[in-house]
Amino acid sequence: MALIVQKYGGTSVGSVERIQAVATRVLQTVKAGNSLVVVVSAMGKSTDALVKLAHEISINPSRREMDMLLSTGEQVTIALLSMALQELEQPAISLTGAQVGIVTEAEYSRARILHIQTERIEKQLKIGKVVVVAGFQGITSTEELEITTLGRGGSDTSAVALAAALNADCCEIYTDVPGILTTDPRLVPEAQLMTEITCDEMLELASLGAKVLHPRAVEIARNYGVPLVVRSSWTSDPGTWVVSPKPQPRPLVNLEIARPVDGVELDADQARLALLRVPDRPGIAARLFGEIARQGLDVDLIVQSIHEGNSNDIAFTVRTSLLKQIEAVTTAIAPVLRSHPDDPKSVEAEVIVQPQIAKVSIDGAGMIGRPGVAAQMFSTLAEAGVNIQMISTSEVKVSCVIDATDGDRAVAVLREAFEVGEERVVLEGEKRAEGQRSRGAEENLPTTNYQLPITTPPVRGVALDINQARLAVLQVPDRPGLAARLFGLLARENISVDTIIQSQRCRIVDGVPKRDIVCTVAQMDAPAAKKILEQAATEYGWGEVTVDPAIAKVSVVGAGMVGQPGVAAKMFAALAQQQINIQMIATSEIKISCVVAQEQGVAALQAIHTAFGLSGSGTIQVSA
Repeated sequence: MALIVQKYGGTSVGSVERIQAVATRVLQTVKAGNSLVVVVSAMGKSTDALVKLAHEISINPSRREMDMLLSTGEQVTIALLSMALQELEQPAISLTGAQVGIVTEAEYSRARILHIQTERIEKQLKIGKVVVVAGFQGITSTEELEITTLGRGGSDTSAVALAAALNADCCEIYTDVPGILTTDPRLVPEAQLMTEITCDEMLELASLGAKVLHPRAVEIARNYGVPLVVRSSWTSDPGTWVVSPKPQPRPLVNLEIARPVDGVELDADQARLALLRVPDRPGIAARLFGEIARQGLDVDLIVQSIHEGNSNDIAFTVRTSLLKQIEAVTTAIAPVLRSHPDDPKSVEAEVIVQPQIAKVSIDGAGMIGRPGVAAQMFSTLAEAGVNIQMISTSEVKVSCVIDATDGDRAVAVLREAFEVGEERVVLEGEKRAEGQRSRGAEENLPTTNYQLPITTPPVRGVALDINQARLAVLQVPDRPGLAARLFGLLARENISVDTIIQSQRCRIVDGVPKRDIVCTVAQMDAPAAKKILEQAATEYGWGEVTVDPAIAKVSVVGAGMVGQPGVAAKMFAALAQQQINIQMIATSEIKISCVVAQEQGVAALQAIHTAFGLSGSGTIQVSA
């Protein structure tokens, strides 16, 4: 007999008929010999209706009362589904988050789970009942009984957390699509279904705009090794499995707020090239990286910051063994990228080479939604006197390019700051396989990138996020500690930062070298972030703070892109062919993100999806 946790979203339980259909599916699962916990969301658009009611009463309702109000939506669903099961003569009981014992931190509207008291669920399962649980909610403690909600996607989080706490054999997420697709079928009906995807790939896609799974749910699955599958509520198709690595042992106490960092990495086999003052027009990045790819050469991190006037800077890192070749290619093509290629006095596309750098990284799925993790990394390096030259971020990793001589010291202080054991320190040169970096080859090493078949396509999915704003802090003094202070200010206000880019062009202002720091934040957080940083400008010496909400971030994700030249070039070329200008570029080992104008976001996603041949022969119908 297997213990299964099933979760049904709002669309799946949007009417009495759909609730009855869910009850039938649940009954079939029980008759197959399984014990079952079912987690449900509020019916259809009922949460939106509750929010509308609240704002008819108050322009700015308190977060506590909003949690009290919104938690009622799931209570309706659990009662109706339990009734439907009882009508089918299947014993069932509905339980709220409080009754289940989902204990959270005291943070209204976006609380994280501390632990789950499973005794009541286990008692009901032993007597043959299906336990129907209200997702999206919990309580601060069994004494206070303050109701909290988990934020957007909270029912996914509830389900996977329950599966981890109960040591369930499987967690099934039922939704309105047949599984995890290569992109949003509402934008590309020909999107293909994937049979499986790694946790790291799913974390990136979920955080970059894919709505099928919430990142926090994937984080828990990854950390606790929960078998996770996404399926359609309307068919019996097998869906998509989210593959977790073998997890490191971790307690179920402080379930969502345990140690955020699993490992520290150092790659000293790195050099940096930068092209300064390249014209800000479509096709520049495509020409540069297309030529590098045609030579069969691979690059690592790519960073393009905001434009200054009519030009941008593009910087990228490469393995030291490839430096001479890539430098030659870059120097040869630089004149072609200029506005006036035949002008020998042009200062455009100046090539800068720095051969002695290192890349130090922290990784761990626990850093999702933790505003203070990146800030802590930056402050730790600053206190050790380590200056950051480049920054690259993803959902599971933050990487900083530093001087090569600072590498060992950076690893030592980061180990201490994040309480990472020596066995979880990985030297990139020791684990780089032929054509692919594979982490976790030994049981005692943390696993982030999986050993994939040779046939794995470099890009698995494309995501679009139009709910971000670009936050730029201009003329930040180029010295250790300023990035830490900047992001520390945002972290203290619980403002999460996504992509972080530090400009490559250094300007001397009143004798002080200064750079720009740019990041993306949620649109709703942008005004508060701007105000915070403007208030601190005089104290810390940075200049103007600007916000641009009219952006879109389009990204490709795939663990198979590691060691495969040309992936970035193909993405940039697809955008150039549609005359879509790239405003920012940020990459990690398994992700490439480009910021474009908001009105071009959908066209950008469609062009990239086509370029990588991700469309299938049929179309995906999404239920209303």
